[in-house]
Amino acid sequence: MKPISTGFRAFVFGIAAALMLASAASAAEVRVMISGGLAAAYKELVPEFERATGNKVITAYGPSMGTTANAIPVRLERGEPADVLIMVGYALGDFIKQGKVIADSRVDLVKSPIGIAVKSGAPKPDISSADAIKRALLAAKSIAYSDSASGVYISTEMFQKLGIADEMKDKAKKIPATPVGEIVAHGDAELGFQQISELKPVAGIDIVGQLPPELQKITVFSAGIASVSKEPEAGKALIKFLASPAAAPVIINSGMEPIATASTVGAK
Repeated sequence: MKPISTGFRAFVFGIAAALMLASAASAAEVRVMISGGLAAAYKELVPEFERATGNKVITAYGPSMGTTANAIPVRLERGEPADVLIMVGYALGDFIKQGKVIADSRVDLVKSPIGIAVKSGAPKPDISSADAIKRALLAAKSIAYSDSASGVYISTEMFQKLGIADEMKDKAKKIPATPVGEIVAHGDAELGFQQISELKPVAGIDIVGQLPPELQKITVFSAGIASVSKEPEAGKALIKFLASPAAAPVIINSGMEPIATASTVGAK
C-alpha cells in the first residue's frame, strides 16, 4: 500500500479547517453506503479523512443493484440511515429521479474498466481481441460474473454481441454478493469477469487484463447526498475529499481512472 502524500494530508486538513469554521458543532457521524467498485480505494482514503476532520465514517457495503440483503436499494428500502451513496452512476441517477438523492449533489468520481481473472498459476487465455475472448469463453468449462453493473453488461450484451449467448446459459453464472475473484480463487470458475478494482484486492487469482476496447464497458461510479441525510455538509466534505486531485494516486493504484476534482465539487 502506498503511503498517503504530504499534499494529500494538507488537502484533508484544509477540509477540516473549513468544517471547523463553518460550525462549532461536535464531530459528525457520516453514514455511507458504497458498492464494491470503489471500495478498495475508499478503505485506504477514509481513515485519513477521519483523522483530519474528527468525523466518524460508518460504512455499509453492498452492490448498487439487486435483491440481496446488503444491496444498496434494499438497505434504503428497509430504512437504513444514509448520508452519502457511492455507487454505479446510472443507479444513482435512478435514485435522483425517485427523490432519494439530492440532484445537485451528484459527483461522478471514477471510471472503472472490466477485467478478467483466472486462478493463480492457471494458464492465461488470449484476450487481445473480441475473437480471442469468444474462443476463451467457449473453451472455458465455467465462467463467473457479478450481479452488479459489469455482470449485467456481460450477460445481457457482451455474450449476445459475440453470438454465444446460448452456449453461455449453462456454464456462465451470476455471483450475488460474493466477489467474483473469490469464486475463481476457490476453483469454482475458470474465468471471472468484474471491474479491475474489485479483482485486485482478491488473493489467489491472476488478473489477465482488461476486456479489449471493442468489448469494454466502462462503469462510472458516482457519489451523492441521500435525501434522508442528517449530516449533508459533512457528507459533501467527504465527497469533496474523495474527488480531490490529491486522492487520484490511490484511486489509480486501485485500477480506476479519476473523473472529478475538488473544484468541480465546490462549484455545486
